[in-house]
Amino acid sequence: MAGARLSVSVSRLSRRSELFHSSRRYCSLASPCAVSYSQYGEPSKVLRFLTDVDLPDVQDDQVSIKMLAAPINPADINMIQGVYPIKPPLPAVGGNEGVGEVVSVGSGVSDLQPGDWVIPADSGWGTWRTHAVCPASELRKIPNDIPLDAAATLAVNPCTAYRMLTDFQHLQPGDTIVQNGANSGVGQAVIQIAAARGLVTINVVRNRPDRASYYELEMYLKGLGGHYIITEEGLRRQDFRDIFKRLPRPKLALNCVGGKSATEILRHLETGGTMVTYGGMSRQPVTVPTGSLIFQDIKVVGYWMTQWNKRQKDSQESSEMLSTLCDYIRQGKLQPPSNIQVPISDYMTAINSARDAFTTKKQILNMAS
Repeated sequence: MAGARLSVSVSRLSRRSELFHSSRRYCSLASPCAVSYSQYGEPSKVLRFLTDVDLPDVQDDQVSIKMLAAPINPADINMIQGVYPIKPPLPAVGGNEGVGEVVSVGSGVSDLQPGDWVIPADSGWGTWRTHAVCPASELRKIPNDIPLDAAATLAVNPCTAYRMLTDFQHLQPGDTIVQNGANSGVGQAVIQIAAARGLVTINVVRNRPDRASYYELEMYLKGLGGHYIITEEGLRRQDFRDIFKRLPRPKLALNCVGGKSATEILRHLETGGTMVTYGGMSRQPVTVPTGSLIFQDIKVVGYWMTQWNKRQKDSQESSEMLSTLCDYIRQGKLQPPSNIQVPISDYMTAINSARDAFTTKKQILNMAS
């Protein structure tokens, strides 16, 4: 691929700049770089590290930004594999989430200025790169007084957690929720936002290979504000059911696993409760007992943050959500996920670590490393 030119139209969904590939592997801070792919497939086979990326001149409605940091999320990998509902036009730059700093703005841009921090407004933007030129309308300004790792991971997991805790049940302090996949990025955000609202969380995690690693995870999630940490197997034991002698049954269940795990957390909902499915890590279908639907009036719904953003990204509700989340961050009520920051040139090592089934650390590509 040395010397090949990758032309990506800025008028299409992803709206990326033109990319050029040189034979150099590493980039300096002054040399724009990107992690790109020209076909869908396994990341190890299709991703390429491009250096000396040529950026177009900034037009009237555009801004030039330098990316600061971008996480690796499961959806990023699925998008590269071609199995995600959104398929950006090829060639594409990897990554959906991250934070950048505005370097310069076009003459027609009034709501952004150099030094502002920005995040992509939509999925498929391509955050695994060091520099970009794009229309200002593709970006959202966020405060630059929050930690870098919190800013880089703001748009997906905390927003997903916030919406699920807000939109499906009218929850009051003292109410209970239950979730599986509690150590995921969304799960950790759910724990913290729920704690900030005075909600009680029952957090289900996969069993660990040894007691020490489970204890470490348990202490970490409790440190975030989780009240009860329990394994998938423990969810079916009688002593777990006994906690509902002390707690109200959950009004809300959050499911990112599917299969038996989803069925089990649904069984513990109170009458009229809701289970929200936002993922399917087990790749098993969600099975709902008929009696739960008929006699308990259980509601089963799905949620996808990308779809919500398409409808609401410019709304007052969206602005209030980001403002509230940033306030939580400043107050110490919402921490970024435990993470490891690696240079963008080590992207493949970070991707492999992100795919570890038992990882509790988010991999973040740091563009300044």
